[in-house]
Amino acid sequence: MGGLVPFPVEYSSPEHETPIIGEQPPTVAGAAANQCRQPEQKLPLLLLHRFQNFKFPFFSVLQTKYTILDPHADPPDPSFPVRSKSARLMLCMGSAPLTSDDLDRYPAVECVLGTITGNNHFDLAACRRRGIRVTSAGDVFSDDVADYAIGLTIDVQRRASVADRFVRSGSWPVQNEYILGSKVSGNRVGIVGLGNIGSRIAKRFEAFGCTIAYNSRNIKSHVTYTYYANVGDLASIIDILIVCCALTNETYHVINKDVMTALGKTGIIVNVGRGALIDEKELVEFLVRGEIGGAGLDVFEHEPHVPEELLALDNVVLSPHRAAFTSDSFQALEKLVLHNLHAFFSNEPFQAEIRLD
Repeated sequence: MGGLVPFPVEYSSPEHETPIIGEQPPTVAGAAANQCRQPEQKLPLLLLHRFQNFKFPFFSVLQTKYTILDPHADPPDPSFPVRSKSARLMLCMGSAPLTSDDLDRYPAVECVLGTITGNNHFDLAACRRRGIRVTSAGDVFSDDVADYAIGLTIDVQRRASVADRFVRSGSWPVQNEYILGSKVSGNRVGIVGLGNIGSRIAKRFEAFGCTIAYNSRNIKSHVTYTYYANVGDLASIIDILIVCCALTNETYHVINKDVMTALGKTGIIVNVGRGALIDEKELVEFLVRGEIGGAGLDVFEHEPHVPEELLALDNVVLSPHRAAFTSDSFQALEKLVLHNLHAFFSNEPFQAEIRLD
């Protein structure tokens, strides 16, 4: 889930029946004009941190409970430069990078609430130095991403998208031959990153009668799957490689030329983690030369750019970084965010807090 990942505009908060359809979030000035709203000065300050063109779903809920300080408000809020310096709580929307320089501009911030699973967009070291607490979306999206990983695998192996195009193009009545796919059940699956998402993916593949092996930061004592400390060694004994670990300095391009060579000509790669986990240039070359069997990609190294060579390959399924996004997951995210907002101002425990020690 890296890069700019705006929330779907069709999402509608469960507390509000009017859907957000491509509109900009209401401005602070517009919200203040709402006569039904409590006086703004009585509401706690909530500082937003987001990309300028980022759409997010439950703004209307937040503005009834908090005074929203938005650096990208349109029209601009003239009080923002002064009031933002006294805001204690920041809500970071999507994957907008939060740097040490950003935190310098907001000296009163005590807590940053994240809205995605990953945390590589946060300068966690800067947060630690300042004593700022940080949360993420926890496992809100985990089931949806796991489902999607299975879906991409089936699509690549059974060529479901290719079959759809075959029928839509009118080829079925006139073309007798159709390229065969491969079965999913009974395959050997390797998972890079056996965390919340990876564990759910493993359980789903077990239902297909697949054998599971994994690579992770640590051996998971609660599972019986075979552990491989080296990703290349893992790739050499499997048919399907699922990539779903966090993106860190250590995991950047963890799927490299050597790993793809070990996977071999019949192996496939499915990436629902971050685009930069894979050396994308090498992946494209391996796929074009037929040196791996296929790929299912929900994420890319330079989103939203997708290498042009991949567009013509029938053994590659492409998705615009949407594995996590369902109406169910966004309702769960809203519930989590509202809980943590309340917890901060009530001095209660957070959910999905990131350990910074």
